Amino acid sequence: MKIARFAPLLLALGVVAAMPAIAREKTSCMPQVQQGWIRLLPGGMPMHAGFARIDNTCAQPATIVGVKSVSYGDVELHESRNIDGVNRMRQLKELRIAPKEAATLKPGGMHLMLMDPVRPVKPGTRIAVVFTLSDGREMLGEFIARKPD
Repeated sequence: MKIARFAPLLLALGVVAAMPAIAREKTSCMPQVQQGWIRLLPGGMPMHAGFARIDNTCAQPATIVGVKSVSYGDVELHESRNIDGVNRMRQLKELRIAPKEAATLKPGGMHLMLMDPVRPVKPGTRIAVVFTLSDGREMLGEFIARKPD
């Protein structure tokens, strides 16, 4: 009978004790950038396209809200779509990846636009790209430049 009186208090203490573990799970798990590559354009054009797979193995959704690289003046997340028979490209303000899901950046779909390289990029060059998540954390992806198609 006495234990029943203290049950709500014990339950509350258990929840409070578990909070740091729950908070660690939210911040310790980080999506991973896989198979990153950059398509160089013919003629040394100052704009490149980046592709990769971003795996979110975490229990929480991940939302990318920014992209940058010290190797480029500007990097943006874009999406190409065919609308009424015309290919159109638009900038994406964010990319949400559900728990245990992946986002694929690929030719003809979502991709990175890497503009104004700070120095010439040659095939085989490794480029670091930093993705900013909505919670303020940053994840690093490595992209390898490839010859133009």
